[in-house]
Amino acid sequence: MAARPLYSSVDQKPAYALRYTWSGWAVSGDLTQLAPDAWGALTIAWEKDGLRLLERAVKPRELQLTFSTTPDISPVFLATRAKGRLQHELRTTLKTPVEFSRKLAVRAVGNNRTEIVEDYIESQVPKEQFVDSRFADFLKQFTIRNPAVDLSVPAASGSGRYWYNLHLALVVDGRCRIVDEPGLIAIRDGCQRIAGKKGYEIALLSVMPDHLHLALRGNIEHSPSEIALAFQNNLAFQLNRGAVWMNGYYAGTFGEYDIQAIRLQRDRSSSQCRAAGDPS
Repeated sequence: MAARPLYSSVDQKPAYALRYTWSGWAVSGDLTQLAPDAWGALTIAWEKDGLRLLERAVKPRELQLTFSTTPDISPVFLATRAKGRLQHELRTTLKTPVEFSRKLAVRAVGNNRTEIVEDYIESQVPKEQFVDSRFADFLKQFTIRNPAVDLSVPAASGSGRYWYNLHLALVVDGRCRIVDEPGLIAIRDGCQRIAGKKGYEIALLSVMPDHLHLALRGNIEHSPSEIALAFQNNLAFQLNRGAVWMNGYYAGTFGEYDIQAIRLQRDRSSSQCRAAGDPS
């Protein structure tokens, strides 16, 4: 009989900043025909799904929507609901049908771009300014960058392309400190094993005495909540110290473009604002 997980979604009090763009392309019809009241109905429906519409950029054959989401929303779920509800509204309200290409693009975006997030994670040891320089040197081995993982490259599926970049942070319960080498090694190496098992790719991780940061490409079928719980439960099991982590986490999306760039892109001319990931 499998052991009951120490952590579950009902116990969590996460902090999060999760935003994605969904881009679709029509092969027939005119997307600009959709009336403002139809967009109002769509916005309400998506809100019930856990998707809050922040921005939209609409052209006759191109559409880019920006959503914020709750942690239990996966990129695949977002893509399905975004396209499904939109197609239903188009069929219901337009006399001239609009047919979408089977291909789409979902891209994680955030307040910060990839290089800023990675620099922040990589600077964890230096910014702490430990009194004992020997301990700082010891901790450096627990900050690992994997050059084989390029987060600017999307994950491809039969339905399109996904850029699913997630910054995840876990905090040791009570801000207690794990300073023994076996414990820190177990966390560092355990993160890699968990990622391999779950289909995640870690670009950068930093194991600190009282917290952990990861920058990773997620499995597009897994929500940020599922990813956080996978690390919380499996690392606690590998450490064999009980409920090591706080009942919470930070999860934030990021990418090659920040949210300000998306808003600027919305207002540019057709040649300048072509949606990222256009397959044409």
